[in-house]
Amino acid sequence: MKNSGRPLSEQTYFILLSLQSASKHGYAIVRDVQSLSKGRVTLSVSTLYTTLKRLLDDGWIRLLDEVSEGPGKPRKVYEITNKGGNILIAEIQRLDTLVSAARLRGVEGLA
Repeated sequence: MKNSGRPLSEQTYFILLSLQSASKHGYAIVRDVQSLSKGRVTLSVSTLYTTLKRLLDDGWIRLLDEVSEGPGKPRKVYEITNKGGNILIAEIQRLDTLVSAARLRGVEGLA
């Protein structure tokens, strides 16, 4: 998942965006992504943990200490790294450029 200037998948974009505001465990990421995307992106457990593993391997996020929130297994908590934050900012700027071009052309529905 080396960026090399390519667009991020929606799943990756929303996971990084979710972690930008605060560190979270997997289930909190799933809920936040669904909320941020207004239901457009629903992460399955498999997709979430496959993507988190790639983000960890690429250094875009890091694993913090596991935390216990009551009975059951401790939850792994993730946070975005500086590298991941820079990737997210670059993607937001890329998307903004695309939307700005559409606005310049007077595309209906864009304010």
